[in-house]
Amino acid sequence: MHLYIHVPFCHRICPYCAFFKHTPGRSDIRGYAQAVGTEARLRLPQGTAPRTIYFGGGTPSMLSPTHLKLLVDGLREWLDLSHVQEWSFESNPATFTEAKVQQWRELGINRVSLGVQSFDAGLLKLLGREHSPDDVAESVRLLREAGIPQVNIDLMFSLPGQNTAQWEHSLQAALALSPDHISTYNLSYEEDTDFFRHYRATAGDEEADVAMFTMTDELLTAAGYRHYEISNYARPGCESLHNLACWHGEDYCGLGPGAVGTMHGIRYCNAGNTDAYTTALQAGQLPPCSTEKMDPDTRRIELLGLLLRTDEGLPAHMLRPQDAGFTSMLQREGLADLATDGRLILTRQGRLVADEIAVGLI
Repeated sequence: MHLYIHVPFCHRICPYCAFFKHTPGRSDIRGYAQAVGTEARLRLPQGTAPRTIYFGGGTPSMLSPTHLKLLVDGLREWLDLSHVQEWSFESNPATFTEAKVQQWRELGINRVSLGVQSFDAGLLKLLGREHSPDDVAESVRLLREAGIPQVNIDLMFSLPGQNTAQWEHSLQAALALSPDHISTYNLSYEEDTDFFRHYRATAGDEEADVAMFTMTDELLTAAGYRHYEISNYARPGCESLHNLACWHGEDYCGLGPGAVGTMHGIRYCNAGNTDAYTTALQAGQLPPCSTEKMDPDTRRIELLGLLLRTDEGLPAHMLRPQDAGFTSMLQREGLADLATDGRLILTRQGRLVADEIAVGLI
C-alpha cells in the first residue's frame, strides 16, 4: 500500500497550476496537520505499513517544523512507518533552510523533488516562481549536505515564448547539478488557470513540442538517465517507487483536502476545501468527497494509458486478439516494438502519440 498526503498551502499561486492549493490566509494549519492523522485512522486499519509515502502540493516545504512534526507524529501513532522504502517530499527552491532539511532527514524523508520548472530568469518570472536559477544550486547543496539520498528536478517545456535554446539551457543546467532524477513536463493549459485564459488561444506549436521532447530524450539518455516514463528520467536505481506503483495500478491512500486515493476498487477525491476538511475530521467524520467504482473495464482503460507511457510497455495479457492488426500497424510505422515476452513497447516516435495509441487499444 502507498500513501499520498496533499499539502494545499502555497506562498503564492502559480498562474499555470490547476492542483488544489491556496495561500495560508487564516487557515488553521495546526488543525489541518492534526486532521491528516485523523483521516488516516478513519481510512486505514491500525498498523497499516505503507511501502511509499509522497507529500505533494501545494508546497509541502512551506510547513513549519512544528506543523510537519505534528502531522508525521499523527501518522506514526496509527500506521507502521518502519517499512517505508521511499518517502518523497515536494519542495520549491529557496523555501527551506538547513535546519528544515535536517528535520526532513531525521523524519525519514529520503527523496526531495524540487519544483524548478526553468533555469531561465525571464521564464521563472512568467511562471510566477519566486526563486532564481542560482537558488536551485544552493537548494541542491543543502539537500546533499544533509544526506538526502535522492534529489529530483522538475522542469517544464513548451512555455509561452520559450524557444529550443532556452530549453536546452535548462536541461544542461539541471545536468550540471547531477540530480538523481529529472522530470520534464510539457505544459498543459488547464481550465481555471490564468495561463489558460491568457495563452490558450495562441498555444500549441506541435513542431516545437516534438523538437523539445526529442532534445530531452537525446540529452538525458546520453547522460546516463533511463527514460522510464514519458515525462521521467532516472539514474539506474533511482526511479520513483511511488510513481511506478501508481502507473502499475496499485492501491494508494490519499489524505488531505483535494487528495485522491484508490483502494479496493473505489476511487475517491476529497473536496478541495481545507476548512471543510478540517471541520469534518475534528468531528470524527471523513471529509466531503466524491467516489467512483473502478469496474474492470474502467481499470483496463486507465492502465492502458499509464503502462504505455513506461519503458516496460503493455504486458501481453492486456492485448486482445482483435488488437493484432493495430499492433502490427504500429510496428510497421515504427511507433512500437514487441518484446520477446509479447510486451508492446512504444518507440520514441510512438511516445509522441501515446494517448492516440491508447485510444486505439480501447
